[in-house]
Amino acid sequence: MKAFLILEDGHVFTGTSIGASGEVISEIVFNTSMTGYLEVLTDPSYAGQAVTMTYPLIGNYGICSSDMESKRPWVDGLIVRELSRLPSNFRSETTIQQFLTEHGIPGIAGIDTRALTRILRESGTMNGMITTEEDFSLPEVLPRIKAYRAGRVVERVTCQEAYTLPGEGFRVALLDLGAKQNISRSLHQRGCQVTVYPAATSAQEILSVHPDGIMLSNGPGDPKECVSIIEEIKTLYQTDIPIFAICLGHQLLALATGADTYKLKYGHRGGNHPVRDLETGNVYISSQNHGYAVDAKSLDPSVAVPAFENVNDRTNEGLRYVGKNIFTVQFHPEACPGPQDSGYLFDRFLKMMEVKKHA
Repeated sequence: MKAFLILEDGHVFTGTSIGASGEVISEIVFNTSMTGYLEVLTDPSYAGQAVTMTYPLIGNYGICSSDMESKRPWVDGLIVRELSRLPSNFRSETTIQQFLTEHGIPGIAGIDTRALTRILRESGTMNGMITTEEDFSLPEVLPRIKAYRAGRVVERVTCQEAYTLPGEGFRVALLDLGAKQNISRSLHQRGCQVTVYPAATSAQEILSVHPDGIMLSNGPGDPKECVSIIEEIKTLYQTDIPIFAICLGHQLLALATGADTYKLKYGHRGGNHPVRDLETGNVYISSQNHGYAVDAKSLDPSVAVPAFENVNDRTNEGLRYVGKNIFTVQFHPEACPGPQDSGYLFDRFLKMMEVKKHA
Protein backbone atom coordinates (compact mmCIF):
# COMPACT_ATOMS: atom_id res chain seq x y z
CA MET A 1 0.00 0.00 0.00
CA LYS A 2 1.25 3.46 -0.88
CA ALA A 3 1.85 6.08 1.81
CA PHE A 4 2.68 9.76 1.60
CA LEU A 5 4.55 12.20 3.81
CA ILE A 6 3.36 15.78 3.29
CA LEU A 7 5.35 18.59 4.91
CA GLU A 8 3.79 21.92 5.80
CA ASP A 9 6.05 23.66 3.25
CA GLY A 10 4.46 21.62 0.44
CA HIS A 11 7.10 18.89 -0.02
CA VAL A 12 5.53 15.48 -0.71
CA PHE A 13 7.37 12.15 -0.33
CA THR A 14 5.88 8.94 -1.72
CA GLY A 15 6.68 5.59 -0.15
CA THR A 16 5.18 2.40 1.26
CA SER A 17 2.92 2.08 4.29
CA ILE A 18 4.59 0.14 7.14
CA GLY A 19 2.08 0.52 9.97
CA ALA A 20 -1.54 1.39 10.51
CA SER A 21 -3.49 2.83 7.59
CA GLY A 22 -5.13 6.25 7.75
CA GLU A 23 -3.49 9.56 8.52
CA VAL A 24 -1.71 11.39 11.31
CA ILE A 25 -0.53 15.00 11.59
CA SER A 26 2.49 15.55 13.79
CA GLU A 27 5.74 17.43 14.25
CA ILE A 28 8.40 15.78 12.05
CA VAL A 29 11.80 15.29 13.70
CA PHE A 30 14.86 13.17 12.97
CA ASN A 31 17.01 10.87 15.12
CA THR A 32 20.59 9.97 14.19
CA SER A 33 20.91 6.79 16.29
CA MET A 34 22.14 3.71 14.42
CA THR A 35 20.37 1.33 16.83
CA GLY A 36 17.77 1.59 19.57
CA TYR A 37 14.69 2.21 17.44
CA LEU A 38 12.44 0.43 19.97
CA GLU A 39 13.69 2.67 22.78
CA VAL A 40 12.98 5.66 20.53
CA LEU A 41 9.46 4.43 19.73
CA THR A 42 8.67 3.97 23.43
CA ASP A 43 10.33 7.15 24.76
CA PRO A 44 7.53 9.40 26.11
CA SER A 45 9.53 12.47 25.06
CA TYR A 46 8.46 11.75 21.46
CA ALA A 47 4.75 12.20 22.20
CA GLY A 48 3.33 14.56 19.58
CA GLN A 49 6.11 13.80 17.09
CA ALA A 50 6.74 11.52 14.12
CA VAL A 51 10.35 10.33 14.00
CA THR A 52 12.60 10.02 10.98
CA MET A 53 15.43 7.53 11.53
CA THR A 54 18.47 8.71 9.55
CA TYR A 55 20.15 5.30 9.65
CA PRO A 56 19.04 3.66 6.36
CA LEU A 57 18.03 0.18 7.61
CA ILE A 58 15.63 -0.13 10.55
CA GLY A 59 14.00 -3.21 12.08
CA ASN A 60 16.74 -5.77 11.43
CA TYR A 61 16.76 -7.08 15.03
CA GLY A 62 12.99 -7.00 15.48
CA ILE A 63 11.11 -6.08 18.66
CA CYS A 64 12.33 -7.15 22.12
CA SER A 65 9.78 -6.04 24.72
CA SER A 66 12.35 -5.97 27.54
CA ASP A 67 14.06 -3.08 25.71
CA MET A 68 10.98 -0.84 25.84
CA GLU A 69 11.30 2.43 27.77
CA SER A 70 7.61 2.53 28.67
CA LYS A 71 4.67 0.18 28.44
CA ARG A 72 3.63 1.45 25.00
CA PRO A 73 5.01 3.42 22.06
CA TRP A 74 4.47 7.20 22.12
CA VAL A 75 5.56 8.37 18.67
CA ASP A 76 2.83 9.51 16.29
CA GLY A 77 4.55 7.97 13.28
CA LEU A 78 7.77 6.38 11.99
CA ILE A 79 9.66 7.37 8.83
CA VAL A 80 12.48 5.17 7.47
CA ARG A 81 14.49 4.59 4.29
CA GLU A 82 14.30 0.79 4.34
CA LEU A 83 12.43 -1.48 6.74
CA SER A 84 13.76 -4.96 7.45
CA ARG A 85 10.77 -7.27 7.23
CA LEU A 86 12.65 -10.41 8.36
CA PRO A 87 14.45 -9.66 11.64
CA SER A 88 17.40 -11.83 12.65
CA ASN A 89 17.71 -11.92 16.43
CA PHE A 90 17.11 -14.73 18.91
CA ARG A 91 15.48 -12.21 21.28
CA SER A 92 13.00 -10.90 18.73
CA GLU A 93 9.32 -11.41 19.59
CA THR A 94 7.68 -9.71 16.62
CA THR A 95 8.45 -7.44 13.68
CA ILE A 96 8.49 -3.67 13.80
CA GLN A 97 5.67 -3.43 11.25
CA GLN A 98 3.46 -5.71 13.38
CA PHE A 99 4.31 -3.62 16.44
CA LEU A 100 3.31 -0.39 14.68
CA THR A 101 0.08 -1.90 13.35
CA GLU A 102 -0.92 -3.34 16.74
CA HIS A 103 -0.55 0.08 18.34
CA GLY A 104 -2.28 1.99 15.53
CA ILE A 105 0.84 3.94 14.53
CA PRO A 106 1.23 4.81 10.84
CA GLY A 107 4.62 4.74 9.17
CA ILE A 108 6.25 5.20 5.81
CA ALA A 109 9.27 3.47 4.24
CA GLY A 110 11.07 3.84 0.95
CA ILE A 111 11.54 7.61 0.97
CA ASP A 112 14.80 9.55 0.73
CA THR A 113 15.40 10.22 4.43
CA ARG A 114 18.64 12.07 3.60
CA ALA A 115 16.70 14.62 1.56
CA LEU A 116 14.07 14.89 4.31
CA THR A 117 16.73 15.43 6.98
CA ARG A 118 18.38 18.16 4.90
CA ILE A 119 15.05 19.95 4.58
CA LEU A 120 14.54 19.82 8.35
CA ARG A 121 18.10 20.98 9.02
CA GLU A 122 17.89 23.89 6.59
CA SER A 123 14.30 24.99 7.18
CA GLY A 124 13.88 23.80 10.77
CA THR A 125 11.53 21.31 12.36
CA MET A 126 8.07 21.47 10.80
CA ASN A 127 4.73 19.73 10.90
CA GLY A 128 3.77 17.00 8.48
CA MET A 129 1.17 14.38 7.65
CA ILE A 130 1.63 10.67 7.05
CA THR A 131 -1.33 9.33 5.08
CA THR A 132 -2.37 6.29 3.03
CA GLU A 133 -5.07 8.33 1.28
CA GLU A 134 -3.99 8.68 -2.35
CA ASP A 135 -6.60 11.28 -3.32
CA PHE A 136 -5.47 13.95 -0.86
CA SER A 137 -5.71 17.60 -1.85
CA LEU A 138 -2.70 19.77 -0.95
CA PRO A 139 -4.73 22.99 -0.67
CA GLU A 140 -7.04 21.18 1.76
CA VAL A 141 -4.48 19.42 3.96
CA LEU A 142 -1.73 22.08 4.21
CA PRO A 143 -3.74 24.46 6.44
CA ARG A 144 -4.57 21.55 8.76
CA ILE A 145 -0.91 20.51 8.89
CA LYS A 146 0.29 24.04 9.66
CA ALA A 147 -2.33 24.45 12.40
CA TYR A 148 -1.22 21.35 14.33
CA ARG A 149 -0.01 21.83 17.91
CA ALA A 150 1.03 18.97 20.17
CA GLY A 151 -0.66 20.55 23.18
CA ARG A 152 -0.42 19.34 26.77
CA VAL A 153 1.64 16.23 26.14
CA VAL A 154 3.12 15.86 29.65
CA GLU A 155 -0.37 15.18 30.99
CA ARG A 156 -0.75 12.45 28.38
CA VAL A 157 2.46 10.56 29.14
CA THR A 158 2.84 10.79 32.93
CA CYS A 159 1.82 7.91 35.21
CA GLN A 160 -1.72 8.02 36.58
CA GLU A 161 -0.84 7.23 40.19
CA ALA A 162 2.27 6.97 42.34
CA TYR A 163 4.12 3.67 42.66
CA THR A 164 7.30 2.51 44.41
CA LEU A 165 10.28 0.38 43.46
CA PRO A 166 11.46 -0.99 46.84
CA GLY A 167 15.05 -0.62 47.93
CA GLU A 168 17.16 -0.49 51.08
CA GLY A 169 19.13 2.63 50.16
CA PHE A 170 18.28 6.29 49.68
CA ARG A 171 14.62 7.22 49.19
CA VAL A 172 14.26 9.08 45.89
CA ALA A 173 11.11 10.88 44.72
CA LEU A 174 10.96 10.80 40.91
CA LEU A 175 8.58 13.30 39.30
CA ASP A 176 7.37 11.60 36.13
CA LEU A 177 7.20 14.21 33.38
CA GLY A 178 7.46 11.45 30.78
CA ALA A 179 10.19 9.39 32.38
CA LYS A 180 12.03 6.66 30.53
CA GLN A 181 12.11 3.47 32.60
CA ASN A 182 15.89 3.40 32.69
CA ILE A 183 15.95 6.47 34.95
CA SER A 184 14.18 4.66 37.78
CA ARG A 185 16.05 1.48 36.88
CA SER A 186 19.42 3.25 37.13
CA LEU A 187 18.54 4.49 40.61
CA HIS A 188 17.04 1.18 41.70
CA GLN A 189 20.12 -0.75 40.56
CA ARG A 190 22.13 1.47 42.90
CA GLY A 191 19.96 0.36 45.82
CA CYS A 192 17.58 3.31 45.95
CA GLN A 193 13.94 3.10 46.90
CA VAL A 194 12.28 5.00 44.05
CA THR A 195 8.77 6.41 44.34
CA VAL A 196 7.45 7.64 41.01
CA TYR A 197 4.91 10.48 41.16
CA PRO A 198 2.51 11.82 38.48
CA ALA A 199 3.55 15.16 36.99
CA ALA A 200 0.67 17.03 38.68
CA THR A 201 1.73 15.96 42.19
CA SER A 202 2.09 18.88 44.57
CA ALA A 203 5.44 19.73 46.11
CA GLN A 204 3.91 19.36 49.57
CA GLU A 205 2.87 15.76 48.87
CA ILE A 206 6.42 14.91 47.78
CA LEU A 207 8.02 16.72 50.72
CA SER A 208 5.64 15.11 53.23
CA VAL A 209 7.44 11.75 52.88
CA HIS A 210 10.86 13.36 53.52
CA PRO A 211 12.76 11.93 50.53
CA ASP A 212 16.57 11.86 50.56
CA GLY A 213 16.62 13.14 47.00
CA ILE A 214 14.34 14.39 44.23
CA MET A 215 14.62 13.50 40.55
CA LEU A 216 12.94 15.50 37.78
CA SER A 217 12.60 13.39 34.65
CA ASN A 218 12.68 13.91 30.92
CA GLY A 219 9.46 14.56 29.02
CA PRO A 220 7.88 15.97 25.85
CA GLY A 221 6.76 19.36 24.62
CA ASP A 222 7.42 23.03 25.22
CA PRO A 223 8.61 23.54 28.82
CA LYS A 224 6.85 26.90 29.07
CA GLU A 225 3.48 25.16 28.80
CA CYS A 226 4.07 23.41 32.15
CA VAL A 227 3.02 26.44 34.20
CA SER A 228 1.57 24.64 37.24
CA ILE A 229 4.45 22.15 37.39
CA ILE A 230 6.96 25.00 37.36
CA GLU A 231 5.20 26.53 40.38
CA GLU A 232 5.56 23.27 42.34
CA ILE A 233 9.22 22.98 41.34
CA LYS A 234 9.81 26.46 42.80
CA THR A 235 8.79 25.03 46.17
CA LEU A 236 11.07 21.99 45.75
CA TYR A 237 13.95 24.33 44.88
CA GLN A 238 13.50 26.24 48.15
CA THR A 239 14.33 23.13 50.20
CA ASP A 240 17.81 21.80 50.88
CA ILE A 241 16.98 18.34 49.45
CA PRO A 242 19.41 17.19 46.72
CA ILE A 243 17.84 17.46 43.25
CA PHE A 244 18.97 15.88 39.97
CA ALA A 245 17.06 16.84 36.81
CA ILE A 246 17.24 15.48 33.26
CA CYS A 247 16.08 17.04 29.95
CA LEU A 248 12.61 18.55 30.47
CA GLY A 249 13.22 18.53 34.22
CA HIS A 250 16.41 20.53 33.61
CA GLN A 251 14.46 23.09 31.55
CA LEU A 252 11.62 23.40 34.08
CA LEU A 253 13.99 23.98 36.98
CA ALA A 254 15.73 26.70 34.97
CA LEU A 255 12.38 28.37 34.27
CA ALA A 256 11.42 28.03 37.95
CA THR A 257 14.54 29.96 38.95
CA GLY A 258 14.13 32.83 36.50
CA ALA A 259 16.02 31.65 33.41
CA ASP A 260 14.58 31.36 29.91
CA THR A 261 14.25 28.59 27.31
CA TYR A 262 13.98 28.70 23.52
CA LYS A 263 13.19 26.34 20.66
CA LEU A 264 16.13 24.92 18.70
CA LYS A 265 16.00 25.00 14.92
CA TYR A 266 15.87 21.21 14.56
CA GLY A 267 16.78 19.88 18.01
CA HIS A 268 19.22 17.27 19.22
CA ARG A 269 18.05 13.68 18.84
CA GLY A 270 20.39 10.72 18.70
CA GLY A 271 23.02 8.72 20.54
CA ASN A 272 26.14 10.51 19.31
CA HIS A 273 26.09 14.06 20.71
CA PRO A 274 29.34 15.25 22.33
CA VAL A 275 29.04 17.31 25.52
CA ARG A 276 31.86 18.99 27.43
CA ASP A 277 32.10 19.11 31.22
CA LEU A 278 33.05 22.77 31.75
CA GLU A 279 34.76 22.04 35.06
CA THR A 280 37.04 19.19 33.94
CA GLY A 281 37.16 19.72 30.17
CA ASN A 282 36.21 16.06 29.65
CA VAL A 283 34.02 15.32 26.63
CA TYR A 284 31.34 12.63 26.78
CA ILE A 285 29.27 11.15 23.96
CA SER A 286 25.65 11.43 25.03
CA SER A 287 22.15 10.32 24.18
CA GLN A 288 19.84 13.27 23.52
CA ASN A 289 16.24 13.95 22.63
CA HIS A 290 15.08 17.55 22.93
CA GLY A 291 13.80 20.41 20.81
CA TYR A 292 14.24 23.16 23.41
CA ALA A 293 17.25 24.48 25.33
CA VAL A 294 18.02 26.72 28.29
CA ASP A 295 19.30 30.15 27.28
CA ALA A 296 22.64 30.39 29.11
CA LYS A 297 22.65 34.17 28.68
CA SER A 298 19.47 34.41 30.77
CA LEU A 299 21.04 32.76 33.83
CA ASP A 300 21.52 34.70 37.04
CA PRO A 301 25.10 33.69 38.00
CA SER A 302 24.18 33.94 41.67
CA VAL A 303 21.58 31.20 41.08
CA ALA A 304 23.05 28.82 38.49
CA VAL A 305 26.09 28.50 36.24
CA PRO A 306 26.64 26.38 33.11
CA ALA A 307 28.12 22.96 33.85
CA PHE A 308 28.02 21.28 30.41
CA GLU A 309 27.91 22.55 26.82
CA ASN A 310 27.24 20.93 23.47
CA VAL A 311 30.51 20.61 21.56
CA ASN A 312 28.78 20.96 18.18
CA ASP A 313 26.79 24.16 18.67
CA ARG A 314 27.80 25.39 22.15
CA THR A 315 24.23 25.27 23.48
CA ASN A 316 23.75 24.67 27.18
CA GLU A 317 23.72 21.03 28.29
CA GLY A 318 23.60 21.33 32.07
CA LEU A 319 23.62 23.59 35.11
CA ARG A 320 25.12 23.67 38.59
CA TYR A 321 23.08 25.61 41.14
CA VAL A 322 25.03 27.92 43.42
CA GLY A 323 24.80 27.12 47.14
CA LYS A 324 22.38 24.28 46.44
CA ASN A 325 22.60 20.48 46.26
CA ILE A 326 21.25 20.67 42.71
CA PHE A 327 22.64 19.85 39.29
CA THR A 328 20.80 19.33 36.00
CA VAL A 329 21.62 18.01 32.53
CA GLN A 330 19.98 18.38 29.14
CA PHE A 331 21.24 15.01 27.87
CA HIS A 332 20.33 11.48 29.02
CA PRO A 333 22.81 9.78 31.40
CA GLU A 334 20.46 6.78 31.51
CA ALA A 335 21.01 6.34 27.73
CA CYS A 336 18.65 3.74 26.16
CA PRO A 337 19.47 4.07 23.39
CA GLY A 338 22.96 5.45 23.32
CA PRO A 339 26.28 5.45 25.16
CA GLN A 340 26.57 5.24 28.93
CA ASP A 341 29.52 7.63 29.21
CA SER A 342 27.66 9.89 31.63
CA GLY A 343 26.06 7.22 33.81
CA TYR A 344 28.40 8.35 36.57
CA LEU A 345 26.04 11.28 37.16
CA PHE A 346 23.70 8.95 39.03
CA ASP A 347 26.61 8.11 41.35
CA ARG A 348 27.20 11.85 41.81
CA PHE A 349 23.56 12.19 42.84
CA LEU A 350 23.94 9.35 45.37
CA LYS A 351 27.08 10.96 46.76
CA MET A 352 25.19 14.23 47.14
CA MET A 353 22.46 12.47 49.12
CA GLU A 354 25.03 10.70 51.28
CA VAL A 355 26.85 13.95 52.15
CA LYS A 356 23.55 15.67 52.95
CA LYS A 357 22.39 12.81 55.17
CA HIS A 358 25.59 12.83 57.23
CA ALA A 359 25.97 16.60 57.38
